[in-house]
Amino acid sequence: MGTPYFRFRQFVVWHDRCAHRVGTDGVLLGAWASLDGHRRILDIGTGSGLIALMAAQRNEQARVVALEIDEAAAGQARENVAHSPFARRIKVVQADVRDFVPTASEAFGNAGAPVAENAFDCILCNPPFFTEDTLPDNSSRALARNAAMLSFDELLQAVRRLLSADGEFHVILPVAEAKPFVDKALLLGFCVTRQCLVRTVVSKPPRRSLLSFSRSGGINYAASELVLQNPDGSRSADYSDLTKNFYL
Repeated sequence: MGTPYFRFRQFVVWHDRCAHRVGTDGVLLGAWASLDGHRRILDIGTGSGLIALMAAQRNEQARVVALEIDEAAAGQARENVAHSPFARRIKVVQADVRDFVPTASEAFGNAGAPVAENAFDCILCNPPFFTEDTLPDNSSRALARNAAMLSFDELLQAVRRLLSADGEFHVILPVAEAKPFVDKALLLGFCVTRQCLVRTVVSKPPRRSLLSFSRSGGINYAASELVLQNPDGSRSADYSDLTKNFYL
């Protein structure tokens, strides 16, 4: 069994009560997503709070809502946030994104002011992605990682409802799931603006796809690749540079 916490440069993430533990996918998304200029960020399915904490570290002007459906994980995320330097700028909310309607405080607007549903100018998600009928034995982890709990259609509908007209949506997916996800997103009026294919080593095919979407047309598409490891198993120069402000 792994350690119950993971120490980063500016915060510590305890994850022993979470189905989704700290992993490379979350770190990749939190480090890669474009956050410049955004002021209201939503992290869907925050788990331990990792991506929300990374977003708050990277963008000192942003307020972050960390949304989590699981009670135990939401509680642990609150503890991680409370012990971080960013506690005043992150709000952990236990809710199902399919039903979530932000209040004024959750959208960080003026108290008592009406809240538009398109309240967030940046949304991040490391979503459930397994679609197999047979789930692993660990039921909590299986639920967190199985698309039956939150389908891609439901996720995209929620993002369309909650994202501002000029906002950005960032997600990480297995390569096999990326194309069907993009196809569904295009049907809902999203445009792909960035994509990064992630390989563990240069000799292996890509395993993950980092994707950015916008609701605005006319934005140039940028494609890239990232290799995580050198032949000796050490972090590659590109991966080290991407994560240098987080990993010790």
